[in-house]
Amino acid sequence: METGREASAAIRIRPLEREDLKFVHGLDNNANVMRYWFEEPYEAFVELQDLYNKHIHDQSERRFIVDHEGQNVGLVELVEIDYIHRRAEFQIIIDPAWQNHGFATAAAKLAMAYAFDALNLYKLYLVVDNENVRAIHVYSKLGFQAEGVLIHEFFANGAYHDATRMCIFQHEYRSLYGSDSGPAAALPGDGPDPVR
Repeated sequence: METGREASAAIRIRPLEREDLKFVHGLDNNANVMRYWFEEPYEAFVELQDLYNKHIHDQSERRFIVDHEGQNVGLVELVEIDYIHRRAEFQIIIDPAWQNHGFATAAAKLAMAYAFDALNLYKLYLVVDNENVRAIHVYSKLGFQAEGVLIHEFFANGAYHDATRMCIFQHEYRSLYGSDSGPAAALPGDGPDPVR
């Protein structure tokens, strides 16, 4: 197993491309993965293609593939980007086959740097299933703090579940990680080195 430092060095995020849709489709069709994204699994590939085509130029979303040495290992998203209030929702999935290697932490740090440095957002928030203790631990370690509990927020596996909304502010991020921290401050595709 790689250490956190090794995982960070080996991970980069890059914009989601059409050729990545097969990988995303595999995640979308895993009920255990989609349960934690509060979405219905088993989406048809053509639906995913249509969604990609619909949102490719949407400035309120940024979707990135988590890449480990040329292998797709996850997906990280900034959605509902609001440029007036300078906030966005953060979402991440690491393929179950690649979990427990520190990739979620490394990819989240890169996405946070992009959100706070490149997009100059003030606040990132997320919604996490209260039963997803491992994710809550990772988010807390990254600096996210609970804002509140959402009672019976989503329905999965035959029952309603509570969720917690967590957030981190730009000034908190900068006090933890520094200002304009590293190459993630550059836009993906700007220059020779993609977001890492």
